[in-house]
Amino acid sequence: MELPALTYEMIAVLSLLSFTVLLFVTEIIRIDVAAILVMVLLGALSYLPGLGNLADVSRLFEGFSSNAVMSIIAVMVIGAGLDKTGLMSKVAALILKNGGTTEARIIPIISTTVGVISSFMQNVGAAALFLPVVSRISARTEIPMSRLLMPMGFCAILGGTITLVGSSPLILLNDLIVSANSSLPADQQMETFGLFSVTPIGVMLVLTGVLYFVLFGRWVLPAQRERGADASSARSMQTYVENTYGLRADMFEIRVPEGSIIIGQTLADLMVAHNMYILGTSYRGHKVIAPMADTVIEAPARLAVLGLRRVVQQQFSEPYGLEILPQLDVFADDFAATQSGVAEIVIPPGSAVVGQTPIDLRLRQTHGLSLLAIQRGEETLSHVETEDHVATHIGQVPLQVGDTCVVHVQWDRLTRLKSDRDFVVVTSDFPQEELRPHKVGWALTFFLIALSLILFSDLRLSLCLLIGAIGMILSRVLSIDEAYESISWSTVFLLASLIPLGQAVQNTGTADWIAAHVLALLKGWPIWSLQAGIAVLATAFTLVMSNVGATVLLVPLAVSIAVSAGGNPAVFALTVAISTSNSFLIPTHQVNALIMGPAGYRVVDFVRSGGIMTLLFLVVSMTGLALFF
Repeated sequence: MELPALTYEMIAVLSLLSFTVLLFVTEIIRIDVAAILVMVLLGALSYLPGLGNLADVSRLFEGFSSNAVMSIIAVMVIGAGLDKTGLMSKVAALILKNGGTTEARIIPIISTTVGVISSFMQNVGAAALFLPVVSRISARTEIPMSRLLMPMGFCAILGGTITLVGSSPLILLNDLIVSANSSLPADQQMETFGLFSVTPIGVMLVLTGVLYFVLFGRWVLPAQRERGADASSARSMQTYVENTYGLRADMFEIRVPEGSIIIGQTLADLMVAHNMYILGTSYRGHKVIAPMADTVIEAPARLAVLGLRRVVQQQFSEPYGLEILPQLDVFADDFAATQSGVAEIVIPPGSAVVGQTPIDLRLRQTHGLSLLAIQRGEETLSHVETEDHVATHIGQVPLQVGDTCVVHVQWDRLTRLKSDRDFVVVTSDFPQEELRPHKVGWALTFFLIALSLILFSDLRLSLCLLIGAIGMILSRVLSIDEAYESISWSTVFLLASLIPLGQAVQNTGTADWIAAHVLALLKGWPIWSLQAGIAVLATAFTLVMSNVGATVLLVPLAVSIAVSAGGNPAVFALTVAISTSNSFLIPTHQVNALIMGPAGYRVVDFVRSGGIMTLLFLVVSMTGLALFF
């Protein structure tokens, strides 16, 4: 077979590919900016003599309206809608309840769940829907997003190999086989694959991904990167209170049984007597955050308590026969960092509260503020023990101009407080949004409509998802402005800008040239090595072009090689369709691009973690193909 000649257009495309990889690896400029630059260069070079086929300039920006990009936009909106109703917080709470709060237990639960979901839903959709869940879990457990999103994203990609509808290459596979049969003799006709034909291999791959991160995650996952903190940032309660004000305290949920001797006492009595804060009560299903200090204890009840573990355990729970739960249960949502936290409020000159005590002002009742400390000059006043101060009943301390009140507050109450001229809210970086739990029915309805259309209709994926997204906007689960804000535009520009480069690789014959020369090197090799070579080639192609394009290009070539070498052409075609999901090395896959921003990943993170995953994918997939086909 005569090998194709290298043309000037191919040289230009290969140079652009090398330049793109260099920009991605070195991160001289932001990765989305690099993608836009490459798209612009591709369009500009197309005007030069002899390079007219690099790109159709009139269609250069069609990537922004592609099925893949519009699907990502729609699924981000759907995910934001589900999150706005509080549904994703409930899913996060369920995972934490069953999986605990340790990385080793949370990762397999999240990764397996997303892997199963992506077996019948496009993997980028499954990953986008779980982004808010992972965010909630990260906030509650203080496990960095960078430790959770990569396992979730990789397993979403792996889960796409469990069924024949889990990824675009596998969806295309049977059509490509039927097309290839037209050129094959009757005795070499290939059978098409069933929905669950690939399930054993897909399950092996997902389990491999989960085990990889469980066993080696501590070494291959990037650690949390240091970020500066200032008074304007909302903080996790324990870390901020201890680091800034020396208030060594933890949050506990305590069960008060029937017959307890604290029944009938007020919260103020208990807080002063035991140097702790009671930030929440729950009695017979009625939960109150920042309850009034004169609230009387009834039973059976739950209390949310902030204080020293030694004090809470030895001086409060044990003497009174109370039970400290191992983790927050009833109050898990309320004291998650996405719902509430520590904030700083300054008393300005001319404020009507100057000279009054917190007890007089009834801060809990009027503003939902649980006062933790008062910072006055160099002095910190609190009624939790500190390294330098004894406990003080701060509820009886008159407020002065310039006092910084350290409070625990629900973010929605803090938002309303910003309009009160008697206080200056210093903390500004906190979730200033309104949850709409009463819209959960509408959100679920349109999500299920979109999912049903994906599974049981022939509508394009993007149209199915946009029906769900526009339904959430029309039903006012989200406003249109909130929908715009939910979209990660850096992800959109990254993917849309790379699509023309992938098309150029295919349209200029560069892909054919690479494939032909690689396959020429494999000529005469044993069947298994030819199949492995096809898998490696498909893996390489999917890093620089769409997995659909790589599949369409390589399946006919793989079938031809199998026929000429005496192999099974259907298995070779399946090898290509599975291997084009082996895209972990650089963030060109839609899922990898999606998780890169929220987790703060760099390209080198994917190279380190994804490099090993790429090798494992090749070994496991080839082993599965050998065992089951």
